[in-house]
Amino acid sequence: MDRPGDLTFVPAGAERLGTYRDVNLSYSALWIDPEFPGSESLADTPILVNRSDNVIATLLSSLRVEMALGHKPDTAYVEHLAALVSLRVAMLAGKQLPAVRYGHLGRRTFARIQEYIEARINSDISLSELAAVAEMGVDTFARRFKATTGLAPYAYVIEERVRRAEVVLRETGASIGTIAFRFGFSSQSHFTATFRRLRGMTPRAYRVQFSPES
Repeated sequence: MDRPGDLTFVPAGAERLGTYRDVNLSYSALWIDPEFPGSESLADTPILVNRSDNVIATLLSSLRVEMALGHKPDTAYVEHLAALVSLRVAMLAGKQLPAVRYGHLGRRTFARIQEYIEARINSDISLSELAAVAEMGVDTFARRFKATTGLAPYAYVIEERVRRAEVVLRETGASIGTIAFRFGFSSQSHFTATFRRLRGMTPRAYRVQFSPES
């Protein structure tokens, strides 16, 4: 029997049949393409039923809430989440994953990444795109990027968007909605929620507090 809050992993190509009676069923499902870079850890992982992992539960819950609010998650964020879930599932299956230490990105490589992000700051930037610019595999790039910046690639992109939005908020009278779309947020509410999470206040409050006219 499936228990509330538990995790089931069904490998690609496997079939799982279930019967439910007199139940108000609510669940989250994450489908990971076997060809997705970062899912290598799932290869040969057996079916898992009624397992528990707080990290996976938190990740899926956060993604579900964002989507329920109408926010379209960045591709880089979803890719990073899927890769992390894949690693956690492999660990639940008892796989011994090699401990690898990753060095920093080279100065020129990091400069290329920064230029790419700046040129596409208002677009949906994927982890795969950034890894291709760095000419690395997705997993290696993500780990080396975090070793270099202290942030996951998707978090770095969001921070850059918010940092640029701060300048526009301080120096122009552009509407909050215009700023949101200018820097790649899916909606004004998404921008407001992200800005509040990272800066501790709404964009409007920031403008009032830090604008030269205030």
